[in-house]
Amino acid sequence: MRMRYLLPGIGGFGALVISACGSGTVATATPSAAPQTPVSTPSAAPATATPTAAPAAGATLAVGHTSLGSFIVDRRGMSLYLFEADKGTKSTCYGDCAANWPPLVTSGSVVVSGGASMSLVGTTKRTDGTMEVTYNGHPLYFFAGDSKPGDTNGEGLVAFGAGWDVLAPSGMKIEKAGS
Repeated sequence: MRMRYLLPGIGGFGALVISACGSGTVATATPSAAPQTPVSTPSAAPATATPTAAPAAGATLAVGHTSLGSFIVDRRGMSLYLFEADKGTKSTCYGDCAANWPPLVTSGSVVVSGGASMSLVGTTKRTDGTMEVTYNGHPLYFFAGDSKPGDTNGEGLVAFGAGWDVLAPSGMKIEKAGS
């Protein structure tokens, strides 16, 4: 039996359905504000937010601003997150996790603008050989539930065994009040 968990979202996303087993199911926003409760549902349709299908020739890190404060974004203004389960610079997010939280990968150099610090930028090799961008040692990910610049729907979620948070320009995680 496939178990799914409803995770509370932020903004226009009431809940997030994430598969608890590894069959390729991806997150889908639903209009419910239900608490974390296991439910059985048919396979969810794939999310279409910001997955990075192929490495960009180069990556740019910048700083976005919302009620959470200032945090690291990509060149388009899409929020970037750290995964608390990652140990050091090595990513632990693969398979269904990476389908919901696509890594920021690059095949070129990384540049910074708008208050991001070049001294905190690095890369780490993923198991598929791509290079994932890191900030202050944290591998960086998008969230499939963010659809436009400034969205932070993944902030404070617990999924795939650990928490997800945006990063301040200092490289420290930002936790919204109550998380």
